[in-house]
Amino acid sequence: MAAMAWHSQFSFSALWLMAQTESGIEAAPAARASIWEVIFSGGPAGVMIMIGLIALSVTSAYLVFDQAMALRRREILPPGLAENVRGLLAAGRVKEADAACRQQPSVLGFVLASGLNEVEYGWGPVEKSVEDALAEQAARLMRRAEYLSVIGNLAPMLGLLGTVTGMLLSFREVAASQGAAGASELADGIYQALVTTVAGLLIAIPTLGAFAIFRNRVDGLIAEVGYLAQHVFAPIKRPLSRRPSGLPAGKEPRPTTP
Repeated sequence: MAAMAWHSQFSFSALWLMAQTESGIEAAPAARASIWEVIFSGGPAGVMIMIGLIALSVTSAYLVFDQAMALRRREILPPGLAENVRGLLAAGRVKEADAACRQQPSVLGFVLASGLNEVEYGWGPVEKSVEDALAEQAARLMRRAEYLSVIGNLAPMLGLLGTVTGMLLSFREVAASQGAAGASELADGIYQALVTTVAGLLIAIPTLGAFAIFRNRVDGLIAEVGYLAQHVFAPIKRPLSRRPSGLPAGKEPRPTTP
């Protein structure tokens, strides 16, 4: 009797394991989906929106690489340029200092060259020229980084458009079937619609993070360029400050005698 009970229990356990194994084998293929099937599961409208999101992601990756290369310290602040120009100015060799700036094209070189062009007019024009050059270079460096901000704000909006479009199509099917569509069909449509929102957020989050990093990098480099410019022009600041602004060297007005 005990043997029969044990045999029955063993048979039931074996049948249960076989059933679980068969159901797992049958369910596994249905649960698996390639990344491309997930990405392009939103229908024609979703596919078009996904193509736009992919284009934004490629553009964002290119801009991140471009900014990482352009904002390297040695590209903005060539080593030795500031000390070289400062030494030439201290020796009164303004033309050679200007040539040294032009031989090393960079943000620092452009700012120093802009100030050197106004040396003969006094310290006021030199200082104004340096400030204008700093503002111009800061705007130039931020111009491409601003595109990252645009992509970071555009990507989730485009993803949301795909989601809203997919939801509209799903509920249109429900309305066309007069409510006959089951919960599984509605859930499948919503799943397809949400794919674009997820893609948009995956693009926007790292893009906005990279934009914040590059913006802070530009601010820091421009501030350092301004500090170095003040250091470079220090040897001639006092002599130029004594000269009336707007008059070339040697053209100072002579005092009149009563």
